[in-house]
Order: sequence, then structure tokens, then C-alpha cells
Amino acid sequence: MRLGGSLRRRRSGVKWTVRYGKSAGGIKAYVASQFGQPRFLLGVGALAVVGLFAGYLLATRVIFPAPPPPGDVERVPDLSGETFGSATGALSSMGFVLEVTDSLRHPSASPGSIVGQTPLPGQLALVGDTIRVALSLGPEVRPIPDVTRLRADRARTVLEATGFLVVVDSTESELPRGSVITMAPEAGMEAVIPQEIRLTVSLGPPLVEMPHLLGLREEQARAVLDSLGLSLSEVETRFRFGRDQGLVVEQEPPAATQVERGSAVRLVVGRRGG
Repeated sequence: MRLGGSLRRRRSGVKWTVRYGKSAGGIKAYVASQFGQPRFLLGVGALAVVGLFAGYLLATRVIFPAPPPPGDVERVPDLSGETFGSATGALSSMGFVLEVTDSLRHPSASPGSIVGQTPLPGQLALVGDTIRVALSLGPEVRPIPDVTRLRADRARTVLEATGFLVVVDSTESELPRGSVITMAPEAGMEAVIPQEIRLTVSLGPPLVEMPHLLGLREEQARAVLDSLGLSLSEVETRFRFGRDQGLVVEQEPPAATQVERGSAVRLVVGRRGG
């Protein structure tokens, strides 16, 4: 028995020595041959999976727990144009609360209608949340200032500073060029901001061509000027020989000049000597 056991140990030692050797490399190769089996790898893999699962549970349930599930949610309706009463009924049936937080002037929305809301239409909100709205106070009404006889640029500044819109037409007028002749609507009326105000601006008196007056008698020249809307401002007499006596010998402005209706004309008429 003793001899047999010693023999087996010796044979096993000889086999190990022959296969792997007695060096450090041989020892590593022996360990790898014993633990590199498939069952060993499966065991290591199973331990890794268990470790990952345990880490996930620890992170999601202990360190970073998920928030509690939300309650019922509803999509917020569009309340634009609704009155406070109608919007209150609609929101109450959905479980929301309506609150007015602001009011403002609006050029087109009727007074008391909703012109803004939060949350916005289409967003989700928890049942029981408060929907905040802004109500219209209606358009602002102001009296139209009187800008007639002002210059057009000054009139536009006054009206636009008051909140009105300005449209300008023009026509010939006896008023100086650039002056406001009329306005519509009329000054003093109550108008909604921003109301359009139409101004008619003077292009100045109409222009006429200065007639040729030389050689006419003074009475004839006066008649021509009156027919064109021109006035005779001064008549000077100057000594002339022969046929120029009693006739227009000079005129100012000269013939064919474009002048405004109502302009003054100066004439020089020939006279006899003495």
C-alpha cells in the first residue's frame, strides 16, 4: 500500500513536471488549465450579471428613487375670445381653476374677453391646476386733436404721438404749400386707437402762366390779370416818345413765367412828357 501510494504520487509529479515544467511559467499554465474551463467562465458571468442587477436596484430604488406617478392630466383648451363666465364653466368641468391675473387694452377684442392665458393652449396640466388669464379692457378711445392749418409734418407728428395712423392726400389750395386743409374724421370726435386719420394737404395755389402784356393799354392789362386771378400791385409811368405812350412797356414777372394764382404783378406804362 505504501509503495503503491508513493508510486502514484511520483507518477503524477513526473506527469506534471513533464507537461508544465517546474518554472513560474509552468505554474501559471497549470492554473490556467484548471480554471479556464467553460463552467468557470459561466460562473464569473453570472456573478457579473447579479452585480449589475443589484447595482441597478440600489440606484433606482434607494439613491435615485423614481418620482411618484402623476395624477390625472388634461390638455388645456384654447380660451381666446371666451368670456370669463363661459371659460369658468368649461374649465370647471375639466377640473381646472380659472384665475384672472391681468387686464389690458386691446384694439379689436371686446371688453371682458380673454386675450392671453397660461399654460398655453394644447399644453398638459394636472387636474386641479390653476389656469391664469388676461382679460381685454376693449380698445382705447381718444379725442382727435385739431391739426388743420399746421404744416403736414407737424400734423403727422401730433397725430402719431397720440396713437393715430395718418394718411395724406394733397390738392391745390389757396393755403400755403404743405398746410393741412381738412382732416377726416373731424377734430374733436372720439376715435378708437389706432384710428386712421386722413389729412388733405395743400399743394399751394394753382400756377398760371404770366401773360404777355407789353403793348396793351393799362385797362386791357388789368382785365387780363383779373381773369387769371392775378393782381396789379403797382403801375409806374415812364416818359416815352411816339406810339408807346399809354401802353405797357415793361412787366414784372416777365411773360411765360409760372406764378401762383393771386400773385402781384408790376407794370410800367408809357406817358407823354411834361
